[in-house]
Amino acid sequence: MKVGLVIGDYTWDGGPARMADTLVEIAQTADDTGFSIVGVGDHLWQGAHYGGPEAPFLESFTALTMIAANTRRCRVAPVMAGVNFRHPSLLAKMVTSLDVLSGGRAMLGIGVGWDETEAQGLGIPYPSLTERFERLEETVQICLRMWEGDRGDERPFDGKHYRLERALNLPQSITRPRPPIMIAGGGEKKTLRLVARYADACNLYPGPELPAKLDVLRGHCEAEGRDYDAIEKTCIFPFDMGEGVNADALVEMLNGLGQAGVQTAIGILAGPDPVRQVELIGKRVIPAVADA
Repeated sequence: MKVGLVIGDYTWDGGPARMADTLVEIAQTADDTGFSIVGVGDHLWQGAHYGGPEAPFLESFTALTMIAANTRRCRVAPVMAGVNFRHPSLLAKMVTSLDVLSGGRAMLGIGVGWDETEAQGLGIPYPSLTERFERLEETVQICLRMWEGDRGDERPFDGKHYRLERALNLPQSITRPRPPIMIAGGGEKKTLRLVARYADACNLYPGPELPAKLDVLRGHCEAEGRDYDAIEKTCIFPFDMGEGVNADALVEMLNGLGQAGVQTAIGILAGPDPVRQVELIGKRVIPAVADA
């Protein structure tokens, strides 16, 4: 079992003047203690679960660049890039640039997005769920085109929602054949089918329905002619360590997820002392689940 983290809360001591220092300290501590992924949520407003729109939130790719510059081992990723925020060719270029600048450690986490209030408030288009799924598939197709070969697949792309005259992408990513793609969500008819068709990793929530979700993914893989075992199974949920008192319970939970087939657990990091939380997880949890 591998353990990653995603920064979901920026309400830190010192406010904006110390955000850069705190972000770097979190990232370096996570990198040094064995976290496999250091990611950030992709929002422009904070969600209701961590204080709502009046709470601070950093733009994801700007934060990821800072993280990449101050780590050497972990993967760096948006968790998860909302499909409505960026044109696919721009997203592919941003992930490519992150991969180059991180020495080949970028991962594209992507999903259909969920915060309509945020989009409406800032004047960002937020199509219907059906259309966002269509755009998600075309976005992944365009990213794959732009990561093809040494220059990208330079043929035109003519989709329902996007059209590219030339999918040229230079420099190409260091990660070859391309940065890995993680598609978020457990929808059985659409999301997991897209995972089977395109993705290198799924991203689910823990719970009693998890084994059934993985069975559905296995079935989609069979239908798509895809090797189920080639897809990394990840779960995401808040890690509540307290002052270490919850470490044993978290270890037990992660061991159970490992037995269910999960390979990477991604903890949502929150609270006023994030560096301490990362240190505790690195010391008490990561070594204990390494063989799960």
